[in-house]
Amino acid sequence: MQKLPESLDFALKETSPNIGAAGAITRDKLSCTYDLVEQMQYLYVRVVKAKDLPGKDVTGGVDPYVEVKLGNYKGLTKHFQKKSNPAWNQVFAFSKDRIQASVLEVMVKDKDVVVDDLVGRLLFDLNEIPKRVPPDSPLAPQWYRLEDRRGDKAKGELMLAVWMGTQADEAFSDAWHSDAATVGPEAVANIRSKVYLSPKLWYVRVNVIEAQDLVPNDKTRYPEVFVKANLGNQFLRTRISPSKTINPMWNEDLMFVAAEPFEEPLVLTAEDRVGPNKDEILGRCVIPLHNVQRRLDHKPVNTRWFNLEKHVVVEGEQKKETKFSSRLHLRICLEGGYHVLDESTHYSSDLRPTAKQLWKPSIGILEVGIISAQGLMPMKTRDGRGTTDAYCVAKYGQKWIRTRTIVDSLAPKWNEQYIWEVFDPCTVITVGVFDNGHLHGGDKSGGSKDSRIGKVRIRLSTLEADRVYTHSYPLLVLHNSGVKKMGEVHLAVRFTSLSLMNMLCTYSQPLLPKMHYIHPLSVIQLDSLRHQAMQIVSIRLSRAEPPLRKEVVEYMLDVDSHMWCMRRSKANFFRIMKVLAGLISIGRWFDQICNWKNPLTSILIHILFIILVLYPELILPTIFIYLFLIGIWNFRWRPRHPPHMDTRLSHADAAHPDELDEEFDTFPTSRSSDIVRMRYDRLRSIAGRVQTVVGDLATQGERFHNLLSWRDPRATTLFVTFCFIAAIVLYVTPFQVVALLTGFYVLRHPRFRQKLPSVPFSYFKRLPAKVDSML
Repeated sequence: MQKLPESLDFALKETSPNIGAAGAITRDKLSCTYDLVEQMQYLYVRVVKAKDLPGKDVTGGVDPYVEVKLGNYKGLTKHFQKKSNPAWNQVFAFSKDRIQASVLEVMVKDKDVVVDDLVGRLLFDLNEIPKRVPPDSPLAPQWYRLEDRRGDKAKGELMLAVWMGTQADEAFSDAWHSDAATVGPEAVANIRSKVYLSPKLWYVRVNVIEAQDLVPNDKTRYPEVFVKANLGNQFLRTRISPSKTINPMWNEDLMFVAAEPFEEPLVLTAEDRVGPNKDEILGRCVIPLHNVQRRLDHKPVNTRWFNLEKHVVVEGEQKKETKFSSRLHLRICLEGGYHVLDESTHYSSDLRPTAKQLWKPSIGILEVGIISAQGLMPMKTRDGRGTTDAYCVAKYGQKWIRTRTIVDSLAPKWNEQYIWEVFDPCTVITVGVFDNGHLHGGDKSGGSKDSRIGKVRIRLSTLEADRVYTHSYPLLVLHNSGVKKMGEVHLAVRFTSLSLMNMLCTYSQPLLPKMHYIHPLSVIQLDSLRHQAMQIVSIRLSRAEPPLRKEVVEYMLDVDSHMWCMRRSKANFFRIMKVLAGLISIGRWFDQICNWKNPLTSILIHILFIILVLYPELILPTIFIYLFLIGIWNFRWRPRHPPHMDTRLSHADAAHPDELDEEFDTFPTSRSSDIVRMRYDRLRSIAGRVQTVVGDLATQGERFHNLLSWRDPRATTLFVTFCFIAAIVLYVTPFQVVALLTGFYVLRHPRFRQKLPSVPFSYFKRLPAKVDSML
């Protein structure tokens, strides 16, 4: 196979999968249920219960379980001890693509120490099994009389249902799959598909106003009191009160993140700084969050006094001191008008406020079909060969989905379809592919993690409404050795607009809820709160069953996106240069006009300039009609595909190995002192250039300021005199004449130009600046 060029290998590829929405197959009931994925046929067997099973052992009891066998695939239910009427209610799913037998065998067996005895069995011809298509009601299970090996009626009956269906069947997600036949019963829960919901997050605002009647141990000194607040793993403190009395005041806000259900209380302690790194607790109070008032807008919340309790240690035991009259004056509320940022601001998938009362109706529906992956890299070794147990995770808004794990496949096919409500088109859905590291006893090892294979981001505003996008997205991951393609994931995406007018109206509304603008939080606060929110979400989702593990959630939420690295800094610098390239090209074009490189164009610009000066009311219409024509012209070359990870834009394809090593370094660093010194020197060199540019900008600004500051009396005298003469001339001369003369002077022919700097430029460069006073 010929190797593809790197640029093509990392590119987005349009595909034509066999899905119902693409019109590639007939529009029957099968194709319209899940129309963004390829239909996969499964044989389903629901084993419900058994009755009147005969005893098989010496005591006359039976330890029954059911074995469902189809060719080489065999699924087992759990077994019961001494139970002749067991109930299992378990579903088995066999992929039709892998069926090589013509008969389904369902056997009830008695668990024994040496050899399991056959209680009875049932045989089903695959050609006679009925087909069931949702939204038909589930097939009702029936009682079947068991038979022995000779086909004679045996004692006991088994209730089950057998049918042919697709992945749209309700039983699909909870079924035992023949694809995962090698997975032990203890790990089956780790391979099933699942839908998760992020916990509901609140900002907790604690306004510490004052304290009253504090009792310091040392009454001979002025107390230096501050308040320390603790909510779970979050710790904040006020400044030391400027009023060093037993009634200190602060009036300071502390912000926390809390998740429903509220598990941990807010704990506040008043402490006295009695010496360096030595604080004395004057009292504490514990406030359960479910008692705290919820605020939807900026209206002030009522203040409350909370009694402080002091804990004293008596003979090694902590006891509460009852006679204690100190109080803390607080204003506490749960902020429902903010959106709690739990993901990177640039890739937000949800911008709604916490309080559901403030939500606006949805504007559309997002449907994603996770079809398959191709060319995945082996992520681990099993039985001496490389393999991957891949699953997908998609995150949009508060809803997370996890597909089932396809065991031991480098080209897994999921064909699972999911749907989300959309409240804002300017949001991003993230789809990640991971290798399941918790099969075959992975949980017992303790150190096993789910490895990242790659992820895809799709911004909804780049999608046309009601169009199905079927593309194969490259899964690109940055390693110490450079950027690496880990495979491709095949997705089908459709964004359906419920109301075009409502969707267009969202473009005129603020991106975040209004509380972010009425009572804005500082950048430092937002960064800290975002980090805390990410930690809370990852901990809560890792406690689900099956867990969505911490490393998966952190990768999906881009936890480390704020960390500095040389590669990303370079990429952002070149992004700025590309943005400014348009202005630079306009400047060059104007310079060519002024230098008459193309005489015809320069003459046309002169004519246009004269028209605009004589008829100034045409200036704005001309600008807007020009922008309109540019937009219409660019429509022919509009992007037809969603954006994807760009290695060149990210500067990943040209990153130096040492820069990548620095990017993957821990924080704080774990590298040797020589490497850290080299990187520090490099950073100083870059910072020196930035410092020079910032200093030059400051110098130009100070020169403008010094035009009228009389720092240079001669320069200011010249400028003031010029302003006086210019005011008289402009007063007596019509504006259009001044504009024409100025324009003709700027556009004059090179014959009337000289290479020396102009008089205003020379004058400006001679003005003083504060750089002379810098040490």
